[in-house]
Amino acid sequence: MSTEHERSSETIDVPKGVSFALHGRRLLAKGPLGAVERPFPADALALSSEAGHVTLTLRLPSHRKRSQALLNTWAAHLRNLSGSLTVGVEARLKIVAAHFPMKVQVKESHLLIENFLGEKYPRSSDLVPGTSARVDGEFVILSGYDMEQVGQSAANIERASRIRDYDPRVFQDGIYLVERAHLKEAA
Repeated sequence: MSTEHERSSETIDVPKGVSFALHGRRLLAKGPLGAVERPFPADALALSSEAGHVTLTLRLPSHRKRSQALLNTWAAHLRNLSGSLTVGVEARLKIVAAHFPMKVQVKESHLLIENFLGEKYPRSSDLVPGTSARVDGEFVILSGYDMEQVGQSAANIERASRIRDYDPRVFQDGIYLVERAHLKEAA
């Protein structure tokens, strides 16, 4: 019994300047902004690259839900990678300081949070390599060329400003994610 949703391959359009290559079980994606390397399920999927197109082919039975989910997931990964390597990725976090004036600044590859809830020592959060940050008023804007790295940096910042030993219903100070990591808008 076959349905119309079963596919054994998926073709993705790739922007000019972006290339994908397999090295064993590692996927290497290169673009104008940088290069990203990821583990790739080479036993379940095959990757072939032509001019402007990449084709993913299932090596598993295509009638299974998990096979289709794997194919769709990796097609989405490749679309995100090709977009992020050409236009970049951005995430926005909001600085909320209701009780004490918080000072947030970027120093090299760290985000420094001073006077958080009146604490004597500053808190700091590491930015994942390939990610840059800037403070714009009450927002922290993260940018980079890998969606996972930008998202992990945002999570590190949220974790660094987590409130301990206070009631979070009263003390809502912190730095919170307001826009997830997404492709930058074409300007």
